Amino acid sequence: MLKIAIVGNIASGKSTVENFIKSKGYLVFDADKLSHELLITLKSEIITAFKNYDILENNDISRKKLGNLVFANPKHKKNLENIIYPKLKSKLENIFEENKNQKFIFISIPLLFEVGWENLFDKIIFVKTDDKIRLKRLMVRNSLSKKEALLRINSQKPQDEKIAKSDFIICNNDDILTLQNKTDEIIILLEAME
Repeated sequence: MLKIAIVGNIASGKSTVENFIKSKGYLVFDADKLSHELLITLKSEIITAFKNYDILENNDISRKKLGNLVFANPKHKKNLENIIYPKLKSKLENIFEENKNQKFIFISIPLLFEVGWENLFDKIIFVKTDDKIRLKRLMVRNSLSKKEALLRINSQKPQDEKIAKSDFIICNNDDILTLQNKTDEIIILLEAME
């Protein structure tokens, strides 16, 4: 089994690449979705950790409020990561174990390099998009101000650092068809490795 990470900084087009790969019949898991599930599972622990801050909405954790808090303060970000990341890593290891008979397992994991989990994967696909395009996309997609969007963008390591550590690069500055063709090319290369 080849364990393949799909990586890209925020608003780079990872989800679109993920959907293309899924449409080909491959198993793709989204680490962001798993993290969001953990916000529910670990709700009381998170509320306790951030009890002095307004992170709730209708008695649930507001991802927007929590996001604004942690992206504005590295200490809060680290605190949240210390709660969520050990559980997330266990979930990924379980996914690998439960699907060990598959030819490929793809995990979309934006913060792979930030958490230092490169050794969990055999191959890394990096989706690169110009920063100006990502900023515009993020502001529209998440209804964020420029300041809020920049906080999220700047909380991640620069793209060039990650490109140097990746096996495959998909440049996503063009149209959707170009992105699909580039993704298909990488799938063909991966198939040839098996």
